[in-house]
Amino acid sequence: MRKLPSRFRRLDGALADLPVEEPMLLTELDGFLTGLVVCPEAISPDEWMTIVWGADAAGVPPFEDPLDVQWFAKAVASRRDEIVRDLARGKLQPILDVDERDGEVLWEYWIDGFAEAVALRPAAWQALADDPGNMAAWSRMTTLIAIARNESDLDSMELDAREDHAAAELIEVVQLLYGARPRLGGIAPVAAEKGAAAKVGRNDPCVCGSGKKFKHCCS
Repeated sequence: MRKLPSRFRRLDGALADLPVEEPMLLTELDGFLTGLVVCPEAISPDEWMTIVWGADAAGVPPFEDPLDVQWFAKAVASRRDEIVRDLARGKLQPILDVDERDGEVLWEYWIDGFAEAVALRPAAWQALADDPGNMAAWSRMTTLIAIARNESDLDSMELDAREDHAAAELIEVVQLLYGARPRLGGIAPVAAEKGAAAKVGRNDPCVCGSGKKFKHCCS
């Protein structure tokens, strides 16, 4: 993976340390969050955060310290807010892993995350895809998903051509789908599970880790 800001590296480490069988990679989480933002139907964090925690967590944040729950939820929310801003500006900047051996962009993991978000509301996505104006973009996205999962029926030459430009294509297609989605009246905030974390006092250290008091930082 390319050199990332420290906040992304910390989130990547937290994901890897989740006590679940197959925790999300950072790039997979990024694709998942993007899929949630683009989804034609709003999805409650109470539902989709369970996917992030892992099914093994049974909906309970797998952290011993309540402040860790709050930090993790805030980190995820911050990245999702960035995705919203980037899409609104027409400048999506996905977090994509790169093979250090040859510099190949490993876009498949990002697409896997996006596909996980799609699976949460297949009927809503199908309704978007059935609109004649969105069919072409959706077809391109489903082709990328099929390639990433080794389920494509394209021949080897077509596959090579698609894979060579997959990173650029996924950005273009996601922007098209985002522009087509119905306005949902805002994005629901990410929150820690009810009862999972103690309330932070205004004079306590901020849960974002800045070192400042909560009242002067994220209150």
